[in-house]
Amino acid sequence: MNNAKTDHFGNNKNSRQRKRNQPAPQDCGVRPMDGKTKRRTGNFQGQKEVRTDSHVANGLLNCTFLPKFRQTEMNQVNETSAKLESDFFRSLSRLAEHYKIEPFAKSDNYKFPYNINLAISDIKGKLKKNVLNFHSLRFKKENDKFYVVSEERCDTGATLFYIPVIPLFRMINDKKRKKTAHLLLSVFSYLYHIADIPYYRQEGSYLYYEYEMLKDWIMDDPYEDEEDNRVSEIEIAEWVGDKIEQKIYNRENLTFFDQRIARFDPKDDFDTNCLILAQKTLAIYREYPDASIFRNASSMFDEDEEYLEDQIIPMEKYISFYADNKGWLAETVFESVNNQFQEYSETQEPALIQCFDGQKNESKDLAFEERLFDLLHDLTDLIYDYRQLSDEKQ
Repeated sequence: MNNAKTDHFGNNKNSRQRKRNQPAPQDCGVRPMDGKTKRRTGNFQGQKEVRTDSHVANGLLNCTFLPKFRQTEMNQVNETSAKLESDFFRSLSRLAEHYKIEPFAKSDNYKFPYNINLAISDIKGKLKKNVLNFHSLRFKKENDKFYVVSEERCDTGATLFYIPVIPLFRMINDKKRKKTAHLLLSVFSYLYHIADIPYYRQEGSYLYYEYEMLKDWIMDDPYEDEEDNRVSEIEIAEWVGDKIEQKIYNRENLTFFDQRIARFDPKDDFDTNCLILAQKTLAIYREYPDASIFRNASSMFDEDEEYLEDQIIPMEKYISFYADNKGWLAETVFESVNNQFQEYSETQEPALIQCFDGQKNESKDLAFEERLFDLLHDLTDLIYDYRQLSDEKQ
């Protein structure tokens, strides 16, 4: 999924360099992925309960059971080592202090390794309750040292965060919405320059490759009845994409961001919602002036340092600007992307891994990523609203 085409054309002299060091390659874009990468929720409607009358006391309900001991979790632990047990509880104490939760109360009633299993079960429950993005907790043995490792992860919901630019181009040329369009230009410019969202007209981006593949396929397609229309859609996507990139590349959109907000006088609900979105964007920009959406991207490597490009969907493939969410081209792009994503088992997401091994842990969280993903949802909803308003006028 992460291979960039080498025989590109249509260089844009304004194209920027990617900030990250990784190999770079439904409405209005934000739509769920298909296939096995999508998270599913089960059917909570169970079978009707049928039982005979019974006067037997529910004795089991009054019993307390130890957490089931998992040998696979403990096989790296020397069960006779008091030092490892001591290391574990010292590490667990550091974790409790870091997350400001009540540490596990040790009891002499349970000996090693069951006391560790009880502690893990207890602390996991507290982390799930108190830490918004808690994902997992594991323990690790490194040389002679034993400590716990926590992971927080931003759940993207197996969603394609694709931001269409053609509706913004139409808004710029809509006399009634010109000032509104300037607000959104500042929002787009922030996402382009600061949040570092890939742009589909940049060589090396995943969607650039997808559009090029479709164009080559059309040119080689012997079926000609729709050829002109399909080629026209691609040409419009390329031309408008280049024009919008030139506009959002201009950093004056960021320089005058606050002034545009201060001077904007909303005329209707749509304008008001655009103003609210712009204010949210500016607040994020001021609080995180250099933060990229990829700053906490989870690793694409396993513990053996093997690059898992055939198993994990990289973030730059499901977050991007693209042409439009309407028409043959949009549907074909979505179909192609979803077909590819079905071959993968995991998704790269923003994540924080904290090792409680005695080293100082930075005070970090995923608040920026949570706010930015919410912003992308709001933005694509607004673009959809604008399309609806435009259709009503016609």
